[in-house]
Amino acid sequence: MRLYFLIGVIALMGSGCASVTSRPVIPAAPVQPEPTPVVVAPAVTPAPSPAPATETTPTPPTSAPVAAQEPAKAVPIAMPWLKTASWDQLPGWRDDDLTLAWPAFLQSCRGLKNNPAWISVCQATLKQSPLPDGPSIRAFFEQHFQPWQINQAEGGSEGLVTGYYEPLLHGSHTPTPKFRHPIYAAPEDLLVVDLAALYPELKSLRLRGRLQGNKVVPYFSRAEIEAGAAPTRGKELVWVDDAVELFFLQIQGSGRVKLENGDTMRIGYADQNGHPYRSIGKWLVEKGELTLDKASMQGIKDWGRNNPDRLPELLNANPSYVFFRELPNHLAGPLGALGVPLSAERSIAIDPRGTPLGAPVWLATSRPNSNEALNRLMLAQDTGGAIRGNVRADFFWGFGDEAGKQAGGMKQKGRMWVLLPRDFPLLLSALNP
Repeated sequence: MRLYFLIGVIALMGSGCASVTSRPVIPAAPVQPEPTPVVVAPAVTPAPSPAPATETTPTPPTSAPVAAQEPAKAVPIAMPWLKTASWDQLPGWRDDDLTLAWPAFLQSCRGLKNNPAWISVCQATLKQSPLPDGPSIRAFFEQHFQPWQINQAEGGSEGLVTGYYEPLLHGSHTPTPKFRHPIYAAPEDLLVVDLAALYPELKSLRLRGRLQGNKVVPYFSRAEIEAGAAPTRGKELVWVDDAVELFFLQIQGSGRVKLENGDTMRIGYADQNGHPYRSIGKWLVEKGELTLDKASMQGIKDWGRNNPDRLPELLNANPSYVFFRELPNHLAGPLGALGVPLSAERSIAIDPRGTPLGAPVWLATSRPNSNEALNRLMLAQDTGGAIRGNVRADFFWGFGDEAGKQAGGMKQKGRMWVLLPRDFPLLLSALNP
């Protein structure tokens, strides 16, 4: 009965099935033929657990003392795609300036502070000096961590590395003829169905939909939302002046808006309509509007501005739609899936089914549109709708136009090693010898 119910719900929701993600990360580099889909063996990333309980205050003598609760224990995880490695196997491990990665690592520890698998190693960071030097950081990692090379589910250690960034848009709190494209918060009728409690194997999936009578149906598509079908009136956070920039804001998942009065507001991913992302770059290539080498983020923007009458047709080719929320301006960066600010050039988005969220990752790749090596310690602090596969990363370049240029040109081959605490609860019997 439970299986029939599950199949029925998924069939009913249809395109409303979407991955759990902080943003719909989509490569902005030139469109290339799609890689062979990667089938990832199911794995459950340990959910944050409550902090260890302290001993209860003794009751009066007439009552029996209350025993202290035992600390939460880490749940063992099977990750058979990992292969043990030595530090010497990490390309450039001795050359990276680890002082630039240390602040991002501390952010990961803040996000993992209640996770039993990470408590011990993150507590060890408190014993370090506030600003340790590079050799001290390297010694710390070599003492407390074990590197594991990440392999694809079907074999091989090479995968795809793309880039993303935090864009700047221009807007107003009130609509005007110039500022007429709204950025919406999530509508009240958007339902999120989380089945993970009953079906742990679906932890990475949530269903989006809406009620239609007594039925749950897929939520409105982009075209329907733009046509006014969704109850978005009153959900406008801000109005911006460029529909194409707004579209790419939804792809990046976070950004800033410079207001007419000179203030800046920061916005981040809140939710999405559950429809799958469709590449508009690929759509332009298939329609013969752009050649493959021109279907980059900048090429798409130029086409949109040169073809304003066809812009709705282009944008609606992607039925996915993202809703936002306003974030505090004092944040050091946009919030990732781990719930901590991202660090420019030190944070990556990963597939959490293959790499534990929050973990340090050694990334060996090359710079955008180049063969120049880019080997450095990164932190897996974000996820994304297009980030699928064990060896798959989206490199966060930071804020602004220059970061956008780097992100838009990045579609490189790469290899990854995850650094796990030496006492991390892996199921050793499932690992490669």
